[in-house]
Amino acid sequence: MKRRDFIRHSAMMAGVASLANHPLTTDASVVPSSIDNNPTSHSDQLSPLITSAPMLQNYAETSMGVAFAVSDLANGYVIFGRQPDLSDGQRVKCGGYRTTDISDRVIQVRLTHLQPGTTYYYKIGADRIHYGGGYDMKIIDTVEDPNIYHFTTAGPQVPSHFCVINDTHARWSSFDLVVNKVAALAPQCVIWNGDACNVEETIEAQMQIFLQPKIKRTDYAAEVPYLFCPGNHDSRGMANRHLERVWMYRQPEERLSRDWDLGRNFAVRMGEVALIGLDTAEDKLDTNPLFAGLFSSGPYREAQVAWLEDALQRPEIASAPYLVACCHIPLFDKNPRSNPGDVAPADKDARYETDFAAWQRTCAQLWSPLLEKAGCQLVITAHQHRYHCDAATPERPWAHVVGGGPDLNSLSYPTVIEGNVQDGQLLIKVHNLFTGQLQDILTFSPRRS
Repeated sequence: MKRRDFIRHSAMMAGVASLANHPLTTDASVVPSSIDNNPTSHSDQLSPLITSAPMLQNYAETSMGVAFAVSDLANGYVIFGRQPDLSDGQRVKCGGYRTTDISDRVIQVRLTHLQPGTTYYYKIGADRIHYGGGYDMKIIDTVEDPNIYHFTTAGPQVPSHFCVINDTHARWSSFDLVVNKVAALAPQCVIWNGDACNVEETIEAQMQIFLQPKIKRTDYAAEVPYLFCPGNHDSRGMANRHLERVWMYRQPEERLSRDWDLGRNFAVRMGEVALIGLDTAEDKLDTNPLFAGLFSSGPYREAQVAWLEDALQRPEIASAPYLVACCHIPLFDKNPRSNPGDVAPADKDARYETDFAAWQRTCAQLWSPLLEKAGCQLVITAHQHRYHCDAATPERPWAHVVGGGPDLNSLSYPTVIEGNVQDGQLLIKVHNLFTGQLQDILTFSPRRS
């Protein structure tokens, strides 16, 4: 067998074995019924091409990401404009300047040069591609979703209204409650504060989590944009090491060359609120033998210091009356038995209840001085699967909120944390989705300029 054929054969067999071991795969039953899978050109012999509603990713002032699933080799696009009927529509293809992208799984389109605080209308489409080689390619047919969706970019002039969800872990019953609550609240954006995944080995598993979830509301992110703060589970598994194939990074022009690998950090102005997104990375040390030296969380956390310092000084961030930071692993825990994540070399110590980080002392030491100097009022975290709140203190001048878990019980219940500026104060409501009641209400005054 030729080496090239062997590599191809081995990759195919590995994919089959991986699918067998990981039951999360694409499910045609979640395809929105509104998708037009009947293109005019001999499409009766072809399978449905667009297999998910669009998902709005990386909410920002002047850009927006759009991702959707396909079932065959395709080149996708987004038509967008300011008019509801798209009479002024512009077409943007997936991929970069030199060539467009071709994928048989996920189409990603980044819309750039948008206006802040502006409503845009859009629709998705895809060209089914025959590819027989570098000189043998053609478009077989074109499919468009007939639905016209809309979104509004971030900016100082939009309503100060956001939601935070976390630790969904592909638990569909809980996730269904979460997205229905978000839909009822209708925020400007949602921060997914980590651990959307478990340990995903296949891109199909990731597609099901983000693009084809087993819930009734399959267009849950088609008009409500999402931001993403990865959790420790979101980098575990061969596919999760390259999560950007399903959940895109920000475009290169949206970050300095110094911050090339920080494609998930965000600093977004939304009304009177500045939202900061940080990545606490793994809950185990890089020296833990469980990971065989294949993680590099330490340098990654340190690299975010320079990015954070610059982000907090941006005029639209510095002038916001409210500063809220989000990250997955908590930056504080008053329990002396909670593992702080810096127990070298293998995270184990009899003083602590777990052999992984229950909170991140290293991140707190790196980032807290900058957040405190900037007047951050609130840090929203996750990871512990138990909702609780620690009020600000003189030593830690920001309040600390930990979101709930994925279980439908009285301890690890899912939460939707809602933030909204009303009557000159930032109001934080913690919605308990197990009881259907408000769990907590917190208020914050504007920070000093």
